[in-house]
Amino acid sequence: MIQPPPLTDREALARHRARSRQLPGHDDAMFLHRLALADIQERLIEVNRTFTAPAIITAFPEIWQDLCREPVMVPDAEDLALEVGTHDLVVHAMGLHWSNDPVGQLAQCRRALRPDGLLIAVLPGGRTLHELRSCLAEAEARVTEGLSPRVVPMGEIRDLGAVMQRAGLALPVADSLVQTVEYRSFATLLSDLRAAGETNALASRLRRFTGRRVLAEAASLYSESFASPEGRLRATVELVFLTGWAPHESQQQPLRPGSAKQRLADALGVPEAPLPKGS
Repeated sequence: MIQPPPLTDREALARHRARSRQLPGHDDAMFLHRLALADIQERLIEVNRTFTAPAIITAFPEIWQDLCREPVMVPDAEDLALEVGTHDLVVHAMGLHWSNDPVGQLAQCRRALRPDGLLIAVLPGGRTLHELRSCLAEAEARVTEGLSPRVVPMGEIRDLGAVMQRAGLALPVADSLVQTVEYRSFATLLSDLRAAGETNALASRLRRFTGRRVLAEAASLYSESFASPEGRLRATVELVFLTGWAPHESQQQPLRPGSAKQRLADALGVPEAPLPKGS
């Protein structure tokens, strides 16, 4: 079987993440991780279950170690260091968008869960940085009359929910949180991405620095299209949360087709009429 080319250059991604820790503003730039962490903590409270064997997949364990009591910290990699059937909770924290095989990642998490164990994955969604993507694309097309990959593709929420089912998880739910962040300048936005370890690590990226004319044009377009009345630049961030359970006989099961004991028309209190011929 022919394997598709990789989306992500994992070595470049590792370099960017390691460099981010040394950059000024790294702690502030990790605000999305902290936002996701706080949201998942609330979700775990609502589940009203005590998890005794949690695992967290993350490239930034210093942030995520406080999610729950004594979690096993698992490095974000294509092959996850998870033992089969060991954990009652697995959290995939802000790395799934860089995976070359998202379904495979979730399937590995599924195998690591005990029956009726919980998986929560959080990642940037499709609306994240749509302003930056559009401005960079238009600027490059104007200046170089070409287009190169610059921002990692991010899944839409309906597609990501289907990925959970493909990974063998029961009762899948996908929902999102959207916020608008404001920056003083275009350069500040780019610096924030570097400090968060989220700069271009696509395998098909150009292997040279982006030209100054392209960046200047993108900054101008951004200011024209996405500036607030005060002159600050708006950036959209979307966090998608995926929740699913390892199958267990105690969970709700869908009814078999044709097993209903009451007609829909009776339940709705309306007359039932046959469809016209040819419908």
